[in-house]
Amino acid sequence: MTPPVTRTVEGTQGYSAEAPELLTLYERMRFEDSHRGVLDLIPDAGIDVLDIGAGTGRDAAWFAARGDRVTAIEPTREMREGAMALHPDPNITWIDDSLPDLVSVRGQTFDLVWMSAVWMHFFAAERAAMMPVVGRLARPGGALMISLRQGPLPEGRRMFEVSADETVALAKEANLELVQSGDFPSPSAPDVIWSRLWFRRPQ
Repeated sequence: MTPPVTRTVEGTQGYSAEAPELLTLYERMRFEDSHRGVLDLIPDAGIDVLDIGAGTGRDAAWFAARGDRVTAIEPTREMREGAMALHPDPNITWIDDSLPDLVSVRGQTFDLVWMSAVWMHFFAAERAAMMPVVGRLARPGGALMISLRQGPLPEGRRMFEVSADETVALAKEANLELVQSGDFPSPSAPDVIWSRLWFRRPQ
């Protein structure tokens, strides 16, 4: 039997080879510890969530356990299949798709668009082109959460320095209002800071 072809997507370099290790590492970190600062902004349960770059599925599983309907997009096959095995929740729909186009959800909208540790994998021109695409996925009154990694860039990853100011400016151009921005130390890496930005699409 011919093994499946591994598709390389911009921004995912390194994740296929490291998937077994990452599936263990990321699952050790509690959702609540990883997303301090935005927990009180998450709407009540029963919402439609789009998790872009869902990774190990930890965040998707947290939302699904509340009763939310989660669409989890993860382009790295090894990560996606591992996440599906770890979190076989019927409230999660797993999709093989990727930025910048997100063809599978084109025309759909969600109460919350969740982008944890994704945005810094794309360079400036890509981020500028993607923000309108991502912004349109939040329905009127809905929200977009983006977390940005600030710190030494790891080897073997396609990762760039991204400022909160740039991200806020791009979001404003895409008709998204900044609700909250904050910096928080990483629970697992002392030399890394996470910027968490919460945006809202006006009604």
